[in-house]
Amino acid sequence: MTVTAAQLSLPEELVLMLLNEETGYFHQVQGWELNCAFVGAVLAELSLLERIDTDMDSLLVVDRTETGNPILDPILTQIADEPEQRNAQFWIERLAGQAESVIDSTLDHLVHLKILRHHDGDFWTLAPVQYDGSTEETPHEFIKARISKFIYSSVIPDPRDMIIICLVNTCDVWRFIFELDDEAEERIKFICKMDLIGRSIAAAVEHTVASPLLRRSSLNKQIPTVSLGRLLLNPHLRKGNIPAVFADLAKQYGPVFQICPPFKRPMIFLASSQTNHWVQRHGRLHLRASDYFSGFEKIYGAHGVLPSLDGGDHFRLRKAMSPAFSRDRLEGQMDQVYHQVRKNLSSWKVEDSYSARRLCRLMVNAQLSSLFLGVDSQDIIDDLIAFKERALITHIMEALPKFMLNTPGMKRRSKVVDTLLQRVQSSHTPAQRAGCPRDLADDWLSLHASDPQLVPEANLRFALSAALVASVYLGDALNFAIYAMASQPSLYEKLRSEADALFDNGDPLGADFTPEAIDVTHRFLMECLRLYPIVPMSMRDVMNTCVVEGHELPVGSRLHIAQTAAHYMEEDFPDPYTFDIDRYLPPRNEHRSHGYAPYGLGTHRCLGSNWLNLQLAVNILMIAHHFTIEVHPTNYKLRFSPLPSMKPSKKLKYRIAEQRHELPVH
Repeated sequence: MTVTAAQLSLPEELVLMLLNEETGYFHQVQGWELNCAFVGAVLAELSLLERIDTDMDSLLVVDRTETGNPILDPILTQIADEPEQRNAQFWIERLAGQAESVIDSTLDHLVHLKILRHHDGDFWTLAPVQYDGSTEETPHEFIKARISKFIYSSVIPDPRDMIIICLVNTCDVWRFIFELDDEAEERIKFICKMDLIGRSIAAAVEHTVASPLLRRSSLNKQIPTVSLGRLLLNPHLRKGNIPAVFADLAKQYGPVFQICPPFKRPMIFLASSQTNHWVQRHGRLHLRASDYFSGFEKIYGAHGVLPSLDGGDHFRLRKAMSPAFSRDRLEGQMDQVYHQVRKNLSSWKVEDSYSARRLCRLMVNAQLSSLFLGVDSQDIIDDLIAFKERALITHIMEALPKFMLNTPGMKRRSKVVDTLLQRVQSSHTPAQRAGCPRDLADDWLSLHASDPQLVPEANLRFALSAALVASVYLGDALNFAIYAMASQPSLYEKLRSEADALFDNGDPLGADFTPEAIDVTHRFLMECLRLYPIVPMSMRDVMNTCVVEGHELPVGSRLHIAQTAAHYMEEDFPDPYTFDIDRYLPPRNEHRSHGYAPYGLGTHRCLGSNWLNLQLAVNILMIAHHFTIEVHPTNYKLRFSPLPSMKPSKKLKYRIAEQRHELPVH
C-alpha cells in the first residue's frame, strides 16, 4: 500500500514520531502527558481542516461539517454542542480521558495502512512501505527526516510541522529521537513560538501537565481487606476454581482488594475487566516482572530470562524469538505433528482407562520434544516437571519453605536439566542438523552465538528445559478440552464432523486449518480456555506509584493480577458457568473485551498463543476422528488442582469406548 504524507493525520504523525522501536511502544511519556498531547493533535488537525479556530484565549467552531474521520468527528461534535465558549486548555482537560480510544484507533488505522505491524502483547514495529511513491523507507524515517530539516537548519516549517514539533516538545522526548546540541534546542524553542495554533495548544498541554491535582484527586480510597473466614468458606475454593474465587471476591470487595495472610505481607489483587485494561494499557510503565521472578531463575543458574525481563531487552528478545513460537512454524511441521500424535494414539486400547493428566502430558511432550528440541525426552519429562513445579511453588508462590527444593529427590531431579541440555547440544551440531527444519533449540543456540549478552550460556538451561515443561500447560489444556468434549456428546459430534471433513481424504496441510474449516473447534477451545484457564493469575511488582480504580498502589507493592477472574463475571460473560461456544459469534463477540484473558496481559502475554491454538486444534480433531472417549468414572465431577497452575484433579480418567478409524502402523 502506498501512503502519501497528505493521508496521515497529526495524531498518526505524532504516533510515528513517538514510537520507540527498541521497546515496541512509545518513548517514555507519562500517561497523562501522552493523553494531553494526543488531544492537542486532534484539536490541531481540526484547526488545519478549518473546523475550529483557536488562539490563546478561546476555541471556536467555524464549521461543524463532519470530516469523515471517525477519530476527529466525535470530538468535533462535542465541541460544537458545548453551550459555552471554552479555550483549548479546557478541551484538552475535558477530552484527555478519551485519549486512549484515540490512540487505539490511530494505531489500528496505521496497522490497516500497513505502516505499523502489531505484535502480541500490544507491541508495534514499523513495517517497510512505499512512501510518497518514490523511495523505499518507513513513514517514521520520512517524518524524522522532514522534521530534522527544520531543527538543524534555518528552513521555516509549515504550520503542520510546527505543530508536530510543539507537541513532541511537550512530551519532552526530543533527546530520545535526535542528538541535540544547544543550537538545536534553541531552534526547537524558537519554532514552538512561531505558530499561534501550536503555541496555544502546547501552552494548554503544559499548563494541564503542570496540574498534578487533576491526576491525583481520588487517592483516598483505602484498599479493602478480604476476611480470611469468607475466603476459606468460598465454595469455589474447595473445588480449586481460582478464577471463580476471585470473581466472587471482586463482586463483594471491588476490583482492587487485599488478602492479609498471617506472618506475610499483604497480597494485593486486581480482578476485573477494567483492571485488565489498565494492566494491558499502563502496566509497562508501572509494573515489572524481574523482582518476583529472580529467585526462580537463579534455581537454573540463569539471569534475565524472557519471563523476567522488562522494557527494551524484553521486547528485543521477544521479537527475536517470536518466529520460533509462530503458527507459521507449526504449519510447516504438520507431518511431524501427525506422526507423533498417531504414535501416541496407537497405544490406546478399546475398553482400557488411562490417567487423564499423565496421558495428555506425555502425548504433548512427545510432540514438543520433537518439534522444539529434536530429542526424545519421555524418560525424563516427569522429573523435569516435578522439579519446575516444586520451584514455582517454593520461589514464586512462596507456599513451601525453600529447603523443600533441596531434598534428595529434588536434587536428583534437578540433574535432569543438564541431561536434557547435553542431549540438545549433541543433536544440534552442524552435521546433525543438516537438512533438518529449524527448531526452537536452533533459534536459542543461534541467538546465544550472535548475542551472548542477550542470551548468555547460563540461560540456556532454563530456556531449553522451559520449552519442554510447556508440556504441562499445553497438556493440561488438552486434558480440559478432552473432558469438555467427552462430557458433552452433542459437541463431540460437531467436532467429529469437522475432523472427518479434514482427515477423511488424507492428512490436511497446515493451511487447511482455516477459520471456516475449524469454526466449531476454535470456538470450543476458546470456551475451554475461558472456563478452564491454565494460568489464571500473574504477578508483578509496582516500580512507579500508580492509581488503579481509585486506589493508589505504592512502589514495591506485589500485585497478583487475577486476569481470568473476569471469565466468571456476569457483566463480561452472561451465565458464566455455562459452557457456550456461541459466545464468540457475532453479535455477541464476548471475547472482544479485556475480560477475556487466558493468555495473560500486556508485554508478557503468552508468546506462543497462536501455536498453542493450532496444536490444540490438531490434537482434539485427531482424537475425535479416531476415537470415542468417555469420562471415567462416569459420575466424575470436575475438580481442579490449582497449584502451581490449573489442571483437572488426578482422579480424572478417560476410557476408550470406540476406535472409529485405523491408525497407520509406525
